[in-house]
Amino acid sequence: MSSPTPIAIATLVGVILCWLFFVGIFLLRKRPPKAPEARRDGFATLGIVLQMCVYFLVWFQPPWQPFLPPVAALSGTPGILFSVVTVAIAAASGWLLEAAIHTLGKQWALRARLVENHKLITVGPYAYVRNPIYTGMFGMLIATGLAMEHWTALIAAIVFFAVGTVIRVRSEEKLLRSEFGKEFDDYAGRVPAVLPGIF
Repeated sequence: MSSPTPIAIATLVGVILCWLFFVGIFLLRKRPPKAPEARRDGFATLGIVLQMCVYFLVWFQPPWQPFLPPVAALSGTPGILFSVVTVAIAAASGWLLEAAIHTLGKQWALRARLVENHKLITVGPYAYVRNPIYTGMFGMLIATGLAMEHWTALIAAIVFFAVGTVIRVRSEEKLLRSEFGKEFDDYAGRVPAVLPGIF
């Protein structure tokens, strides 16, 4: 059985370090004073479940498949470039997540909700995409799938992540639209939801 190449191992280690940063954002961040909740949309929970399941999918290694099998096209300079791009995607995604959560402050929550005196955030990363946290999560998904070199799982994960993200975006933006009306519609009209030029 062939062994993983040093480039493949370095790529995976780089992505794992970015994952530790990613998880640390949620676990170690300084929590602002909890704001009283005004409204919540429970349907977004389905989207959360789908998004979490796809991370398991890209990390799961089928027992019949060699771990990080050597890919001839990813040796030498192309392999180094592949590694750098993959880790860069993970690092940029972690940075985007941190910036988005910091910008939201006390309004950030795992599930869709509005708090008292909720403000429509349109600055920082929210000036470029309406849901930068999901953009960052998608980047982490792509980087992990590339690092694990499990292409079928990555394609399936992208599909299910897209479904879960659409559910969450629709649920959360329904709340925002009911609260901010035309202000939100104007914002949504000029800023993409998750990926510029796509959605």
